[in-house]
This record gives sequence, structure tokens and C-alpha cells, in this order.
Amino acid sequence: MKVALCQLNSKQDKVANIASAIEQIGNAVKQGARVAVLPECIDYMGPISGVLGNSEEFDGATPAAFAHVAKEHGIWIVAGTIRTRSEGETRCSNTAYVISPDGLIHYHYNKVHMFDVLIDGQVDFLESAIVKPGSEVGFTHIDDVPVGLAICFDIRFPELFRAQALKGAKVMFVPAAFTMFTGKDHWEVLLRARAIENQCFVVAVGQWGAHAPGTVSYGRSMVIDPWGTVLATAPDGVNTTVVDLPMHRIDEVRASVPSLANRCPEVYKLGL
Repeated sequence: MKVALCQLNSKQDKVANIASAIEQIGNAVKQGARVAVLPECIDYMGPISGVLGNSEEFDGATPAAFAHVAKEHGIWIVAGTIRTRSEGETRCSNTAYVISPDGLIHYHYNKVHMFDVLIDGQVDFLESAIVKPGSEVGFTHIDDVPVGLAICFDIRFPELFRAQALKGAKVMFVPAAFTMFTGKDHWEVLLRARAIENQCFVVAVGQWGAHAPGTVSYGRSMVIDPWGTVLATAPDGVNTTVVDLPMHRIDEVRASVPSLANRCPEVYKLGL
């Protein structure tokens, strides 16, 4: 599976943001990618007050634009996240789309874990004030490969990824907009942990750079193999990095260290 990490710097101009994303998908196509992966919040990055105004219907103009591009180039697109809501709703969903090469919405996943974080002088964000959490584990197939789907803050919750692995996921896609402050210490560590413990590939694509006063994303989109080895890391900036995943590594790692096979679920109880 040849995947493209399309790292972006989305800001407050939704039209410009989508145009930038489509440009990077074009770069992915030129490099022979089968799957182009976009980061979280490709529609809008700015003050929280502008999120709802930039949300749209589930089958609105933005997913339609990506569907057109997918069909035109015969490529899968994991369309990061777009904020979606129906008329009259007071909160939106943070929705990741998987769009097939025939231009159809093949699958979608709504972010489960809300980024409600207060770190004095660094991060102050209450995502749940405007976004309602999803309630399902992200899992589908791209071509014949079973894949998991999670979004940004979800990576701090290993149960979600283990559920994907138990469903059969071999590749876990993670669109994100990780903050600079938390990203420098936690991003790679958490992603590698999810890959090692589930013996899967992790493909994580982040926003990069400044978006609005006080908001800076870490970037460093990366691919990690089932052993926990970082196969590629995107440089700073808006760019596309293409990696061909050596799928045989999954069976090799699982045979050499059979941690998934040696699980003892009957022991894993909270004991409350």
C-alpha cells in the first residue's frame, strides 16, 4: 500500500484550505500514491468561534470536491476531518471521510475523544463545547486491506486502537492537528506505542505551523511500522511525503513477538 502524507497549514479561509489540500493530493498522484491522507480540520483552523460557521452537511460541497478528485485520479482519499452538522444542531461532528477511487464516500468516522485541555499558558481548548463525540470504533477496508481510523486526541486512548486491531486492522490512519506544545513531547511516543502494541502500521498526518494567534501545530507527519520503527517523517512545511508500506512486516513481527496472540482477556478486568 503506497500512502501519501499530505501535511497542510489550514487557516481561516476555507476555500484556500481546500485548494491547498487538493494541490497536495495532486502531488501524491504524481508520486504514485494509492492512498492520500489529509490532516484533521482541513476545512478551518482558527478561533473556536468560527468552527460552526464553517461546518456543513455530511454530503456537502467539501466532501463532494474530494470525491471528484478521487474519481478523477483513481485514488483513495482519507479526507482528514471536516466539521459536519445538520440544520438546527448546536454542535458539529469532527468527521473523517474515506473516499474511494470511484468517487463515493466509502466510510466515515466521527472523532470520539474530545480535546478538552487546559495547560496554563500553553493550551486552552474545549472541543466539546462545539463538537459532539462519536460513538463507534473506526474500522473499514481500503482495497482488500483492513484499516482503522482515529483522530488526533484519540491516540491517547489505547483501547480504541486495540479494538481496531482485534477487528483485524493492519494499518491505522490518524489525521491530526497536534499542538506544538504537546506534540514535541508526546506525538511520536504515542504513535510508536500504538504501532508496537497492536503490531500494525500507523500512518499519522498532522497540521503544521501557525493558524491563528496562539495556535501552532506540530506537524511531523509520520509512518511507523509494526515493530515501532519510524519509516518516514515529513519535514516542516506544507508538503507531501509518499511511503510504500511493506505489508509483509506485519506477519514477520507478529510471528517473532506474538503479543496479540498471547493476550489474556479473561484477566483484563477493572475489578471494581
